[in-house]
Amino acid sequence: MASDTASTTPPTSREPDKGTLPADRTVAGAGVAAPVGAPVEESETVVEIATQGSIARRMAIIAAGWIAVLLLGGGIALDRTLTNLVERNFDDQLEYVLTALIASAEIGPEGEVFLYSQLGDQRFFEPNSGVYWQISGKGQETFPSRSLWDRTLKVQGDHFDSEPHFYASGQFPTEPLRMVERTVILPGSETRWTFAVASATEELEAQNSRIRSILVWSFAVLGLGLFLMTLLQIRYGLSPLRRVRAAIQNLRTTGANRITEPLPTEVEPLVEEINSLLAHTEQQAEEARMHAGNLAHALKTPLTVLTNAATARAPDLGNAVIRETRTMQRHVDHHLARARAVGRRAVGHARARVFQSAEAVRRAVERLYPDSRIDIAGNRLVEVMIERQDLDEILGNLIENAAKYGGGTVFVTVDADDTSEQCVIWVEDDGTGIPEGDRERIFDRGARLDTGKPGTGLGLAIVRDVAEIYGGSVELDESEDLGGLLVKLSLPRVA
Repeated sequence: MASDTASTTPPTSREPDKGTLPADRTVAGAGVAAPVGAPVEESETVVEIATQGSIARRMAIIAAGWIAVLLLGGGIALDRTLTNLVERNFDDQLEYVLTALIASAEIGPEGEVFLYSQLGDQRFFEPNSGVYWQISGKGQETFPSRSLWDRTLKVQGDHFDSEPHFYASGQFPTEPLRMVERTVILPGSETRWTFAVASATEELEAQNSRIRSILVWSFAVLGLGLFLMTLLQIRYGLSPLRRVRAAIQNLRTTGANRITEPLPTEVEPLVEEINSLLAHTEQQAEEARMHAGNLAHALKTPLTVLTNAATARAPDLGNAVIRETRTMQRHVDHHLARARAVGRRAVGHARARVFQSAEAVRRAVERLYPDSRIDIAGNRLVEVMIERQDLDEILGNLIENAAKYGGGTVFVTVDADDTSEQCVIWVEDDGTGIPEGDRERIFDRGARLDTGKPGTGLGLAIVRDVAEIYGGSVELDESEDLGGLLVKLSLPRVA
C-alpha cells in the first residue's frame, strides 16, 4: 500500500485539473454531472399518510375485551363457589337432621322402630311443609314424618349406604326434593333400616337466584366503572401526544424552531427526534441560503464584466463573453454538485461499495486515456456511507486527474482496516506532483496550476465539498511508491 508521507524535496509543479470533464460530456460509469443545459424535469409528489385507526380506540377495545373476559371468568368462578357453599350448607342441615333422627330411633318390643324424642323442627309436624323424614325397612312398616301426610318417600334402599348419600329426587312432580339417606342396623334388630331426610329445593334455588342476581349487577357496575376508568386513563395517558401536536402547530403559528414544553419521559425521545429533524431542516435551509448567496455573489462579477463590455461595445466582446460564461459555468457546476450531494444525504441510509465504484470508474477512464494503466487493490467488500452516484463522481475526478496529469500509471488502494470508522482510499500517480505550498490553494474553486490542458478547475473543489457533506475529508501528499501526487480520501465506513 502506498504511503501518504510527504517527501522532503517538493516535486516539480503540476496540477490536476479540478474539473476533469467538460460540461457537455460525461464519463461512462463515473457518475459525473449531466450537462448544465439539459432540461430538468420537475414533478410534485403528494404523499398520502396511511392511517391504521385510533390508538385510543384500540386501547379501549383491548381494555373492554380484557375486562369482559376477566369479569366473565371471575363471575362464573365466584358463582360456582358461592352456589357450592350454599348447596353444601343445605346438605349439612339435611345431614344434621339425619344424624338426629338416627340418634332418636329405637326398636320396640315387636321389632318396630320408633323415636324416643321428637325432632325440634316444627315443620316436620305440618303436612306438606317441604321438609320430611322417613324410616323404612324390609318387611317392616314404614315410619314417616307427619309432614308427609298420605305420601311416602321413594328411597334407594336396594343397597347399603354406610355413609350419608345425597341425591336429587323428582318423585313429587310439583316439589323437587333434595334427599339424604343412610342404612343403619339398630341395636336389637337385624333389619336394615333406611333413614331418609328430604327437603324441597325451592329455598335453595331462591338463594342461588339471589346470589346470581347480586353477582350480575355487581359485576356489571364493576365492569362499567373499570371501562370508564380505562377511558379516563386513555385520555389522560394520551394527553402528552395532544400536547406534542399542539406544540407542532405552535411552531407554524409562532415561528418557534424547537419544542421546549416539558413532557413525560416516554414522549421525550419523540420530541428529541422532532427537534433533531427541525434542526436538520433548519441547517439545510441555511446551507441553501448560503449557497444561493455564494452563487449570486460569484455570478455578479462576470455579469458586471459582460454588461460593461457590451455597453462600451468592446472589440473583444466575443472573447469576454466566452471567458466569463465559462467562469459562470464553473460556479454553477460547483453549486449543483453540492446541492445534489446534500439532497441525497438527506435521504439517509446511503451506502456504496468502494471497489465496485472504482472498477466502474476505471473502465470509463481507460476509454478516455487508453495509454494509462490503472491498478486497484485492497478490500473488495468495504462499504461507505455515501450515495453511489456521489462516490462515482468523487472517484471519477480523482482517477481521471491522475490519468490526465500523471505519467501513465495510477494506483488505487482501498483501505483494508475494518477497525476504523473511516475508510481511507489512496489514489496515486507517477506524475510531477504538486508543491506543498499549493496543495491547499488547489482546492479553491476555479484554481488551476496547469492551464495547458482543458478543464474547469472544479474537480478537487467538488471532491472536497461532497466528501465533507458526507462526513469525510480529502488530503494531498506525495506518493512514495510512484513519486507523484497522493490523494488520501476518507469516507465514513458502514458499520
